[in-house]
Amino acid sequence: MAKKQLNNVEVQVFESELASLAVRETVLLENKMDLRSKSRYRTIVLACFLLAVSSIIYLGYFCSDQVCALSTASRPTADLSTWAALNLPSIGDNLGRPLESALKGQSLSYDEVQNETFDMNAHDVMVFLHIQKTGGTSFGKHLVRDLDLKRPCTCHRKRKRCYCFRPNSTENWLFSRYSTGWKCGLHADWTELTNCVDAELDKNEGGAVKRRYFYLTLLRDPVSRYLSEFRHVQRGATWRNSRHWCGGREATEEELPHCYSGDTWQGVDLSQFLACPHNLASNRQTRMLADLALVGCYNRTYLSHEQRDTVLLSSAKRNLAAMAFFGLTEYQKISQYVFEETFNLRFAVPFEQHNSTVSGATMTELSEQQLELVKRANNLDIELYNFAKELMYRRFERLKNKDSRFQERFQHLGELPFNWDKLEE
Repeated sequence: MAKKQLNNVEVQVFESELASLAVRETVLLENKMDLRSKSRYRTIVLACFLLAVSSIIYLGYFCSDQVCALSTASRPTADLSTWAALNLPSIGDNLGRPLESALKGQSLSYDEVQNETFDMNAHDVMVFLHIQKTGGTSFGKHLVRDLDLKRPCTCHRKRKRCYCFRPNSTENWLFSRYSTGWKCGLHADWTELTNCVDAELDKNEGGAVKRRYFYLTLLRDPVSRYLSEFRHVQRGATWRNSRHWCGGREATEEELPHCYSGDTWQGVDLSQFLACPHNLASNRQTRMLADLALVGCYNRTYLSHEQRDTVLLSSAKRNLAAMAFFGLTEYQKISQYVFEETFNLRFAVPFEQHNSTVSGATMTELSEQQLELVKRANNLDIELYNFAKELMYRRFERLKNKDSRFQERFQHLGELPFNWDKLEE
């Protein structure tokens, strides 16, 4: 019975990958299509789709169990409906992987990290995907200031930049705001980073190197995160310099119209903030973790609203599960423990849990109707966050069960063991 369930899981992910590739190819081809070739294009797309479906059937019944793992149980069809089935029970931590075609180098999933230790002396790079208002600024500073390393990062306060080099070279082991800067754009998302990091590091370090990438991010309760961004924008923040790069170009003003006139949206009230259909604060975490090429980037005409949401959410779940580490803002201590045990690195300080926040104060002022509108505007993020909490629990339990000194370790996070070698003579 267990084997049959595992088989169904692997088939579902396999078929969804084909479906996602079919959507991606449709988008890329349609961008290049002119009106005169539309009929011919539809014929080609239909033929490709039929070929994909027939391939699934063939692989399902003629491949070995080790390769395809398809049982005689009911199988979802390779269309957009399969994405809807990609919820937590159907995605194992070891099956959620980023799209390899998006990376020149090798990306490791969480399970692979457990067997492939992060090697700072080799060509391994941590890539921090910083989503706005998730506590990423504090976490980013922890990475460059507080890790116990043989060669600590060298930070310059005036430049707000740190050099995080490997012990025996001037190669970067960390790609983040405080180490390399916003090389791939201000608050670059999954789509931007996976198509940019390798080239930027090659450019920065003067040559092509085969690297392994360990992706990191933080997620936050969607309602709290949204309200925090609302207050931030209300004070005058814009993130106007974000590139929103996808499909080889930046999003146009027609694809991403401004919600306001003038330089900022300072003084906006919540009803106005909620009313703008182009407000990127809504479901920001899902959008920034998804592969936007699957839905036509920022062009909303390629898929229906329902199809677009389904693909975005499923892509975000899969990419999150593929990340070597993600933390949750509401669970700082667990997040710190998972990071340290995953990478066999230690922070010199404990992460702080801030229970009193601006968003918390704002939430107490909301009516039930306003709170419901905020939840509705972030419905995808709410589902993604619930997925993330369960996945984090699984990771935590796995590491906890392997740690014979768990109680001692967990009680003393941020307290480094005494080291005679570090005493000055």
